[in-house]
Amino acid sequence: MEYRFKDFSVLQNNSLTKANQYVRFDKAVAADAIRFHKTLPGYAPAPLVALQEQAAACRIKGIYCKDESHRFGLNAFKGLGGSYAMFRILCEKLGLDYKNIDYRYFQKEEVRKQCAKIHFVTATDGNHGKGVSWAAKLFGCNATVFMPKGSVEARRVAIEEAGNATAQITEFNYDQAVEHSWELALKNGWILIQDTAWDGYEQYPEWIIDGYLTLASETVEQLGLIIPTHVFLQAGVGAMAGGVLEFFHSCYRETPPIVTVVEPVEAACIYQSVKAGDGQIHTLEGNPSTIMAGLNCGTPCRVTWPAIRDKAAFFCACDDTITEEGMRAYANPVGNDKAIVAGESGAVTYGLVNRILQDETLRNLFNINADSVILLINTEGDTDPEGYQRIVYGIPHIKQN
Repeated sequence: MEYRFKDFSVLQNNSLTKANQYVRFDKAVAADAIRFHKTLPGYAPAPLVALQEQAAACRIKGIYCKDESHRFGLNAFKGLGGSYAMFRILCEKLGLDYKNIDYRYFQKEEVRKQCAKIHFVTATDGNHGKGVSWAAKLFGCNATVFMPKGSVEARRVAIEEAGNATAQITEFNYDQAVEHSWELALKNGWILIQDTAWDGYEQYPEWIIDGYLTLASETVEQLGLIIPTHVFLQAGVGAMAGGVLEFFHSCYRETPPIVTVVEPVEAACIYQSVKAGDGQIHTLEGNPSTIMAGLNCGTPCRVTWPAIRDKAAFFCACDDTITEEGMRAYANPVGNDKAIVAGESGAVTYGLVNRILQDETLRNLFNINADSVILLINTEGDTDPEGYQRIVYGIPHIKQN
């Protein structure tokens, strides 16, 4: 059933799959990823911030935000996926057993000479490319990054400064940039490292999603005995959202959280695919425009689509004003709650949650009450510093017709 509200719409999933079925992205997979990440320079768990005064003001038990803006100094979570996938790919290419080595093995001079011959390519709005560039430098590889039309120059520069990649803003939309990267990979003998998938290209996206599970595993450990009742996950292609959803279902089998997948209304490929009602993936055409650049994708990820389709309770498509409200709310917390720097793709879930908590009809729809514990993930910090300053401290966004 679909509901429409000011600045966002909600699609309710009336055919949820039981949570106790087998899941691909579970604790065992996460354990391999986090073991690797712990050997990387600069590793530390991203903080889990308790927004207790906000929760009290909204008459619920708790609001927690996993703040990925602190991850590896990259200002976003994406380095988790890029680095782990690159590790697994290099192990595959060099004939290494990934379970018996870690990043330290790649410090050997003879290994780095082999890695220097390998070239990666990817398409991204910024955060994934930044993670790939950083990882390429760690392993001694090189990379090329293609960015879709409308990408911010500051993000392009950040990609090149992060490591061993050259970055170019194209005239393509996201899906076209992925296709272009794939064509060049085939032509030049490069390796495409992308978290979206299609027939014949699924293993590398799976490894990227495996890497994202580190943030979910850390979160469960940080929560301890606290069990989230509601999890709001933003999505572009849905790689992170689907992997984290599956992981939480594997951890909380008896009491799985109510998961809501959140997208920009202009690029709500998951929302529209679910709404079609045929169980299939559908692609959005054209060049969607949204300030949530990291979520501006036209085709759901084939790897995580079944889990999202069958296990997410709600799907929301939000106007840019929702994420702007979230950015300002994170930056200006209630009482003594900690301020969080959240970028356009990181804050949309908090903006949506605050809208829901202020409306009794929405609270009832999402089954939120005094015992509810809400978990959010801030996936990026101020990756567009100028845009962040404008939104948080300047003039609110005015949607162009």
